[in-house]
Amino acid sequence: MDRDRKVIIGTRGSRLALWQAEWVRSELERLHPGLSVEINKIRTTGDKILDVPLAKVGGKGLFVKEIEEALLRHEADIAVHSMKDVPTEFPEGLHLAVICRREDPRDAFISRRDGDGGFRFKGLEHLPEGAVVGTSSLRRSCQLLNLRPDLRIKQLRGNIDTRLRKLDEGEFDAVILAAAGIKRLGWNDRITELLPPEVSLPAIGQGAVGIECRVEDPFINGLLAPLNHEETAVCVRTERAFLRRLEGGCQVPIGAHARLSSGKLVLDGLVGSVSGDRIIRGREEGGPDAAEPVGIGLAEDLLSRGAREILDSVYGRNPEI
Repeated sequence: MDRDRKVIIGTRGSRLALWQAEWVRSELERLHPGLSVEINKIRTTGDKILDVPLAKVGGKGLFVKEIEEALLRHEADIAVHSMKDVPTEFPEGLHLAVICRREDPRDAFISRRDGDGGFRFKGLEHLPEGAVVGTSSLRRSCQLLNLRPDLRIKQLRGNIDTRLRKLDEGEFDAVILAAAGIKRLGWNDRITELLPPEVSLPAIGQGAVGIECRVEDPFINGLLAPLNHEETAVCVRTERAFLRRLEGGCQVPIGAHARLSSGKLVLDGLVGSVSGDRIIRGREEGGPDAAEPVGIGLAEDLLSRGAREILDSVYGRNPEI
């Protein structure tokens, strides 16, 4: 192994993205003493466009395109991503090398603080009628409105710091964020309530970190291999197979969560309308080595029970990812 080679990590520049990149760097240096690892901060299109809902400007690929281009130009050797931001298809020459151990995949309800520094509202069910909830996710707003059609959903973009600041400044009564990011940054005390999947089914890959690299780079692929967490990888591959078969993107509310339970691979998934008035839910089970069949099987089930109509109403006959 060429230990004299410098390894460059490409990453977004947000606090959470840098935490993830630093974690990968520390793990690589721990596993490969003497290895030189640098971080290259890359501003993506998704980081530049903050005043338009993601569903209107292209969705997931906006957070990885420039980093993938850096990989192909050899300006970076690996890219560290939040898996929920990663499209199901990769540019030619690139692949997802490993998926690291997953953090908590759930969504977190975060209430405004009261005058004493406590939570103004103790949980989602305690929000008053007409309360303003901030989220940029159609998946989250769909499920919230299905449960509480009285709520007012207001768009909330930006990194975690920005979203919490806007909450503290009084723009919202509460916000919904991924618990994994809050926990990784050490801000657990900001979480009012962790929403169970029955209330808010997570995004595909939520809570997991993936590492992308060039296919034809055995040195880098060899370095990364020990970081793969097989249980997480199986679950995320199942969720991504579900999404890929649906041919869905950020324009339609889609959620999925896979887990290994008592030797079985269990996948829960949903497709919903943007308004939240209709949600098609389902569950599929299989063996732990059946990621693709389980994901595809659940997608086929939901498509047959009404999800196809929801998707076609947004995408037409040929949905775009």
